[in-house]
Amino acid sequence: MGNAALRDIAVIKETPFSEIEGVVAVDAHNWLYRYLTTTVKWTNSSKYTTTDGTEVANLIGIVQGLPKFFENDVTPVMVFDGGPSELKEDEIESRREQRQTYEAQLETAREEGDEVAIAQLESRTQRLTPTIQETSRELLRLLDVPIVEAPAEGEAQAAHMVRRGDADYVGSEDYDALLFGSPYTLRQLTSKGDPELMDLEATLDHHDLTLEQLIDAAILIGTDFNEGISGIGPKTALSAISEHGDLWSVLEARGETLEYGDRVRALFREPNVTDEYEFETTLDPDMEAAREYVTDEWGVDADEVARGFERIEESVTQTGLDRWT
Repeated sequence: MGNAALRDIAVIKETPFSEIEGVVAVDAHNWLYRYLTTTVKWTNSSKYTTTDGTEVANLIGIVQGLPKFFENDVTPVMVFDGGPSELKEDEIESRREQRQTYEAQLETAREEGDEVAIAQLESRTQRLTPTIQETSRELLRLLDVPIVEAPAEGEAQAAHMVRRGDADYVGSEDYDALLFGSPYTLRQLTSKGDPELMDLEATLDHHDLTLEQLIDAAILIGTDFNEGISGIGPKTALSAISEHGDLWSVLEARGETLEYGDRVRALFREPNVTDEYEFETTLDPDMEAAREYVTDEWGVDADEVARGFERIEESVTQTGLDRWT
């Protein structure tokens, strides 16, 4: 979910790629999932399904998605999730139940031959299977795109890397990067046009809050790790925190309780991250091996990835950027 209500709080502005450069620590699961679902929705399944029925639409998504970075003087570092926290298990279970509902609806749509519903529901039932996880990492390695394995939340690790100065931006469609302390977050990296830049310091200054107070306001609204307090939206949360100072004072004033509030706070204030990573920003993609991996080893229709590979090659030969060897 990524606490979409934070959009009403965050300072966000569309920013031309011409004003953006450097390294983007990308929330890889978030990025992959969006390209995966888009590919499944708009591409015939025969184009990315192997003879044994394994679906690898992710490979098409990666080839079509990476050029946006390479063509705009931006180096992506893909940060993959580790294990989820215990507090997120309820959210994961809720998503699993929703997917099961969609799967039942998909079966009905197939029986009825409803092609529009089939396309929509196939995209909604996608998940990052072990095969998708494995093949995504291997294709990224062949293209020499750096990979960092997070111990827990990829978004938290990405924010940590920006705070350390090892990356310039977090790349994520979610808003929780704010709560993990990302100074700058790029959104809309999977959409056409320029991205949105979400600015943490500007957000805190605009509302006269500390990061700790912003986290408390988000907890009142509700996050991936907790249900919010009934009747509290963004405006009410901001007002309550400004008046009472912190989460516990707001709850006391309202006569409310919040299970696991202290643990949710800690997840954002002291996330499980690592400093044990290394990556190079000078890239040397093996285009021939990448093509063979996608089209020969995994049987993806060559026409579906031809233009994406061409754009990657063109960025290598035309940009002259020092990230390419």
